[in-house]
Amino acid sequence: MNSLTRAALGSTLMLASSLAHAYPLLWQNNSITYLYGTDFQVDPDTQQTVTLEHASGWTKGDLFAFFDSIHYNGGTNAAGDNSTYYGEISPRLSLSKITGQSFAFGPITDVLLAGTYEFGRHDIKNYLLGPAVDLNIPGFDYFQLNTYYRHADNDEGGRGIWQITPVWAYTVPVGNSDVLIDGFIDWVVDNDGDNYHANLHINPQIKYDLGKALGWSEKQVYTGIEYDYWKHKYGISNGTFGLDTNQSATNLIVKVHF
Repeated sequence: MNSLTRAALGSTLMLASSLAHAYPLLWQNNSITYLYGTDFQVDPDTQQTVTLEHASGWTKGDLFAFFDSIHYNGGTNAAGDNSTYYGEISPRLSLSKITGQSFAFGPITDVLLAGTYEFGRHDIKNYLLGPAVDLNIPGFDYFQLNTYYRHADNDEGGRGIWQITPVWAYTVPVGNSDVLIDGFIDWVVDNDGDNYHANLHINPQIKYDLGKALGWSEKQVYTGIEYDYWKHKYGISNGTFGLDTNQSATNLIVKVHF
């Protein structure tokens, strides 16, 4: 991909993000999560993470963003850091909201243009853009299927390849409260030469609505676990430089919405 195409991707993401702020919000939700986990690969085994999240719906689409502050317990990564950070900004433009016409058919409730800007320490900058659909699947609170054409600033992040990202939430009543099962899958389906391997990242959370159980406001305080499976983590083929890049890690989590 040449610099002109990359600039077009970046400009589209910036435009979508600007539109997200230019039009009135219909709803928003913000949260902070603390995670403590072990059995990570490539990076140090034990990690603590604080995550800030924002989700909102507006008159022309929706927006999701998060920022991870990651701290390694008693170790450093390959760059010699004892901590790092990573974030994503993901605006989506709704064709039905923009045109005023319904794009619903079958299980599809809307068709969208989805974008994501990924950023992190050591100048990580990745740009993703592609079509998406919202699906009405019985029992699910929501189910999104996003597809992206992926381009990175450096060849270690994937250039000119495709990624498929479903996102979901499912609520199960349990006693006088609820269990929320939500998460995402990032599936990079093809390779970019020798520097970036196709990879699969599955990240579900299973959380108990502790606030509702204690008689507080529902959907405000959760506790639970997060399972993080990542085959060929960071796009590094398993066994490269003797590394095990097939990760199966578990986090304990506490999440507070505000």
